[in-house]
Amino acid sequence: MDPQELSQRLSRISTMWTMVLQAHGEAADAVTAAQRVLVQRYGGAVYRYLLGAVRDPDAAAELSQEFALRFVRGDYRRADPGRGRFRDYLKTALIHLVTDYHRARQAWPRPLATHTPEPVTPPSGADGECDFLSQWREELLDRTWRALGETSADYRAVLLLRIENPDMPSAEMAERLGAQLGRPLTAAWVRKALQRAHAKFADLLLDEVAVSLEDATREGLEQELRELDLLKYCRSALERRGGQGQ
Repeated sequence: MDPQELSQRLSRISTMWTMVLQAHGEAADAVTAAQRVLVQRYGGAVYRYLLGAVRDPDAAAELSQEFALRFVRGDYRRADPGRGRFRDYLKTALIHLVTDYHRARQAWPRPLATHTPEPVTPPSGADGECDFLSQWREELLDRTWRALGETSADYRAVLLLRIENPDMPSAEMAERLGAQLGRPLTAAWVRKALQRAHAKFADLLLDEVAVSLEDATREGLEQELRELDLLKYCRSALERRGGQGQ
């Protein structure tokens, strides 16, 4: 993919801020569609963070549903793209949700048993930021792997095998993949497929990151990738995009 094509594709991506505004608009069909996209797209990141904050799968699932309910009923309609990145907005909303949960827990009648554990204190400050970034990063990578598999099962298979077996010779990889994919493969095919799979993964991951940014220029993307420790995966895609800054 040449830089112009990649730049054009990124410019066509609706940012999550765009979807947030649509989700609280007046057109009923657009509102429903935007709400569905947002909840489905970041439901995994929401649950991951909540599970880490409350340490209880059932409570995390209930809080995830509560977040979706608050969103659908319009609690976040005053969100402002001018105040920062979408992931910062999402993090703040989740922190408030967890805080409300712990306040409610503390107001419950205390059990008589002295060995009953206290509710887990939600992460705050630098620890909370690192925890949220970690969950956000994992969700982006998971979505990218799914997108790669939907684009090409071959690319996903060859890249996974290389990651799991970094020192495996190409000829052996061809034999293993041939058995897995049900057709004869060569070492040359493996090398070429790996090259293309790496490039495609980088492009798809860059797309995923760009969706959450209002400033999807090269500079904005690079800064976000550095903060998420994902630049090593996307450097090639950024280079292909060039300095157009679109």
